[in-house]
Amino acid sequence: MIHPSDQTVRRFDAVRDGRAAPVTCASCGCRLEYSMAAGGSWTHYNPIAGRDARGCIVACADSFHDAAGHPLD
Repeated sequence: MIHPSDQTVRRFDAVRDGRAAPVTCASCGCRLEYSMAAGGSWTHYNPIAGRDARGCIVACADSFHDAAGHPLD
């Protein structure tokens, strides 16, 4: 469950059909979170050794992403 005071879930930089939407990975479709620690880029939630938050192995799990969801690597 996402805590309502978590400000990272309120940042919507993507636009889908004229509506603000969460940024998702263009490669695998996972939702990304904004990270100031990563130089202002977007990252997968809790990436661990090439796995996303659900535990699926995705090639871009450890990569930084731009605001459009494209991996920067």
